[in-house]
Amino acid sequence: MTKTWTRNDIIEQIQIEMGISISDSSKIFEEIIEEVLLSLEEGNDVKISNFGTFSVKKKKSRIGRNPKTGVEKEITARNVISFYPSKSMKIKIS
Repeated sequence: MTKTWTRNDIIEQIQIEMGISISDSSKIFEEIIEEVLLSLEEGNDVKISNFGTFSVKKKKSRIGRNPKTGVEKEITARNVISFYPSKSMKIKIS
């Protein structure tokens, strides 16, 4: 079974690769995530070369059905984050 990478795993890898302290690695990681989130909140797409594109999609409200009870209920409109991998990432994974 493969391991799921966590936030701490990524911070540790930054620390190892760049030869800096864990606290500095954490600050770098947190700043990157914060900038991505701020850009998405403003309605902008975030494209990272050779990785992929994050974008916000608006979903309309619709009627859904509880599969257990069959009761219909309105699913409210909402925004969701979508990720589209780059061509180079798709090639590496396949």
